Amino acid sequence: MEIKVDDLSGAKTQGLIQLHLQGMFENTPAESVHALNLDGLRKPEITFWSAWEGDELLGCGALKELDKTHGEIKSMRTVAAHLRKGVSRSILEHIIGVAQTRGYKRLSLETGATEDFLPARRLYEAAGFEYCEPFADYALDPYSAYMTKAL
Repeated sequence: MEIKVDDLSGAKTQGLIQLHLQGMFENTPAESVHALNLDGLRKPEITFWSAWEGDELLGCGALKELDKTHGEIKSMRTVAAHLRKGVSRSILEHIIGVAQTRGYKRLSLETGATEDFLPARRLYEAAGFEYCEPFADYALDPYSAYMTKAL
């Protein structure tokens, strides 16, 4: 698996982001969806990665700089055909490593609080993330779970 910075210009990557957004809106009320579209992911404070095996897209993830010591994980998604193969774990480990290299002291994330998001929450728990109060611009929301990890 090769994890590389992605400029979001490829059709496969764009398709995965569209699928990610569609999934968020299918499982969460619109006012509680915090997933970013392509324009949102292209902002300068965000680094986006995709994972590949040859020319096959496996998954993606992003890191948003909240400030010089705090980053936020965004847009974690695995292609359905590659679920439960360690793709998300590998991307998450990559993002954590980059955050440490950048000197971040903390990584946080927002994910869904419903049953549909249980696999994601388990992944983050296994990586040492703990539940926390809303951070940055987030507010309490029954459809959101907030997690953080000291680095």
